[in-house]
Amino acid sequence: MAAMIGSNLSNLDVRVSKPTWSHSKGRSEETPAEKSSKKGNRQSQESAILGMKQSQWTGVAGSSTPPPQTIFGEKKEQYKSEEDYMFEKQKLSEGEHKFHKLGWKKLTVCLIVEAIALGSLSIPAAFAKVGMVAGVILAIGIGLIAIYTSHIVGQVKLKYPHVSHYADAGKLLMGRFGYELVGAMFVMELTLLVGSHCLTGAIAFLNISNNAICSLAFGVVSAVILFLLAIPPTFSEVAVLGYIDCASILIAILITIIATGIQGGNQVGGLASVKWSAWPPAGITFADAMNATTNIVFAYSFAICQFSFMDEMHTPEDYHKAIWSLGLIEIFIYTVTGALIYAFVGLDVQSPALLSAGVTVSKIAFGIALPVIFISGSINTVVVGRYIHGRIYKNSVIKYINTKMGWITWLALIAVITVIAWIVAEAIPFFSDLLGIMSALFVSGFTFYLPAMMWFMLLKEGAWNANTKNICLSIVNGIIFLIGMILLGCGFYGSVQDIIDQYGAHSVRSAFTCAPLE
Repeated sequence: MAAMIGSNLSNLDVRVSKPTWSHSKGRSEETPAEKSSKKGNRQSQESAILGMKQSQWTGVAGSSTPPPQTIFGEKKEQYKSEEDYMFEKQKLSEGEHKFHKLGWKKLTVCLIVEAIALGSLSIPAAFAKVGMVAGVILAIGIGLIAIYTSHIVGQVKLKYPHVSHYADAGKLLMGRFGYELVGAMFVMELTLLVGSHCLTGAIAFLNISNNAICSLAFGVVSAVILFLLAIPPTFSEVAVLGYIDCASILIAILITIIATGIQGGNQVGGLASVKWSAWPPAGITFADAMNATTNIVFAYSFAICQFSFMDEMHTPEDYHKAIWSLGLIEIFIYTVTGALIYAFVGLDVQSPALLSAGVTVSKIAFGIALPVIFISGSINTVVVGRYIHGRIYKNSVIKYINTKMGWITWLALIAVITVIAWIVAEAIPFFSDLLGIMSALFVSGFTFYLPAMMWFMLLKEGAWNANTKNICLSIVNGIIFLIGMILLGCGFYGSVQDIIDQYGAHSVRSAFTCAPLE
């Protein structure tokens, strides 16, 4: 309605007489006739505007011609009464409040839920492939880079508040093509991530039950749990579950570290007899090294969801508190977990690492880790669902998921995402290589070369060599861009080659089978 009033007002022939200025005497005085004429013009214009407003409201109320489009942009729906208008206005207000309740502490929890899960379970196996020294350097170095690139993401969000998801940043970089390309990467990465959680859930159930039933059935159970936990559409609601998630993964990791330490100490020769190396083991291939690196990179993939999380913050300027808290926590957990479990188990450490804790303890650890497996997976469903749902219903109150149609479309969408994720989990039934493929294809962009491009194209002030600060940051971001490109090409090659080798050696079960977990 407001849009139509504005449109009609623009068609009015409203002219305001400019005062006549004299170069020698200043402003000329108006005659009584001119004053009377202007007063009459103003009165007639005010009457015309008032009549238009009344006519527009009558149309909204249904007694005259209704507007062809609502203020929400819905062309098929029209207000039939003042009550309809007020109802949607109320839902709009409620939706805006509902999706802006996230503070920096809850943002930290959401980032932890999204990041510290599967990554920590693959770090010890990565250490075994590259050695202790390289593993520690990679865990700390990539963590610091991830904090910096996440800081760039936060700066872009503050400078361009309309950026709601990573795809919007792609549009700023490369226009419509960038929007579609980065949007496709965003959807595929998060969907594959949900699939990897579905796979881990099936592995956990099979381990706990001693392969009691078909692995496909446990995959379905995992998918159903992921769907149910993804029903709440706001991140502030997900953050409530995040506290359970954090406790779950920390306890599971602690149990695994203690159990593997006791296990290593009880063997003949004690911990001194454990075969681990400070350097890469002899005979390591390029594919093995890149697969280990991409698994560590995957563990720091929290930047992908940062735009989405920050869009729900009531004070986005506090984002730096969250990313520094998360980054330092991750660096500590990943470095300690990778180093200790590798030192306690040795070259035979498995991925996920919970499998290395012994038969009984691994069952207990998997049971405790079930919340993190499913809560962390479901938050990715919510993020990708919010992106797709918000894009479809961009100009509709339906996007706030607080109406009947909003809930119907939301439930249908997350159901489709979960089914696709389950198919991916069953088609690629191996853990580390799934993580490696995702890291190479997508995390290399979201965490490395895309933030570097953002700095050069959206944040840099002046020429790259305008001052010392620009020169230093240009070098840093140039290196980060190159790292991303190397991971994109070499990391993908390493993961694919490892898959080929495993299938050639018949060391992995086939897709969509009931084969037990070995």
